[in-house]
Amino acid sequence: MWGGIALLALYTVGNVYLFVRLWQSIAPLPVWLRVVIALLFWFAAAAMFLSFEIRNSGLPESTIRSIFWVGTTWLVFLLYMVLATATMDLVRLFIPTLHNGFWYALLATTIVLIYGNINYRHPRVEHVTIDSEKLPAGDSYRIVLASDIHLGYGTTRSDLSRYVDMINREQGDVVLIAGDLIDNSIRPVATEDMCREFERIEAPDGIYLAPGNHEYISNIDSVAQYLRTTPIRLVRDSVVRLGNNITLIARDDRSNRHRRSLKELSSEAGEQPIKVVLDHQPYDIATSDSLGLDLHLSGHTHRGQVWPLSWLTDALYDQSHGYRQWSHTHAVVSSGLSLWGPPFRIGTRSDLYVIEIRGNSAE
Repeated sequence: MWGGIALLALYTVGNVYLFVRLWQSIAPLPVWLRVVIALLFWFAAAAMFLSFEIRNSGLPESTIRSIFWVGTTWLVFLLYMVLATATMDLVRLFIPTLHNGFWYALLATTIVLIYGNINYRHPRVEHVTIDSEKLPAGDSYRIVLASDIHLGYGTTRSDLSRYVDMINREQGDVVLIAGDLIDNSIRPVATEDMCREFERIEAPDGIYLAPGNHEYISNIDSVAQYLRTTPIRLVRDSVVRLGNNITLIARDDRSNRHRRSLKELSSEAGEQPIKVVLDHQPYDIATSDSLGLDLHLSGHTHRGQVWPLSWLTDALYDQSHGYRQWSHTHAVVSSGLSLWGPPFRIGTRSDLYVIEIRGNSAE
């Protein structure tokens, strides 16, 4: 609660500061034009909250999508514009003759956002190879891991079509989705039947989704009902036998405070040679390691999505992104194939992980 209040306060202060500097910079303009600019400014500042309130309303989806785009784009614009404007204000303390600092800040912010959008639209495919004595030499199993696609008003069906093409190129035995397939509402996903794109997935062992916090934000029961009409299997606190003696331990999200423990699910998995944990939020990697589980797959963090928030996620999580071998467990935390909200990746990359487990033991 207090964290939310603090963030709202920071957001308000940032908007007020930026508006004051804007108002000063447009002083030569006619009053009527300044008023129009002011109204547009505060509409953009409020748009994110408005889009959340109307996400399940009967308004046209194009209207909701436009307001969503304005509101979430404003978040990143505000962050970088405040940083750039404050920097110009500091520089002016030492160079009093510097004028038009606000407009220099606006130019720099625009360039950064263009770069961030281009960067977001080019996800990187990361390959991880794990040699295991639990599989016979010559055997292998290929997992394609996607996370945080956030289908809805931001990530569209056409975006998903590109992602499905990426996934198919990797020729996985199974496709695992580490939560947040849906964004803030099931409505646009179901209306456009976006997940019909997954019918094109070519994976012998199928597609499995462990829910994330956004599946709960979108109403987990409605999400589950919709997914029953798709090739995606929603797995919550379940153990699934995959090919080549590999067991998937799929956890419900932490949003369910009564979800089963990882120890309990691991015991249910029995003595299968290789145990793979699929858990949206990467809080329990150390637990997987203590239980001697082979592979832990998560997402959720986006690695902050934009700098300097990446510093925050790196500080909050023992493993905020990427691949790491712990004492016993190989862990992968995806930064997300897509993202939440603003369509920018600055200082981070969207990614798709391909994990190949190769046997190196004699039969």
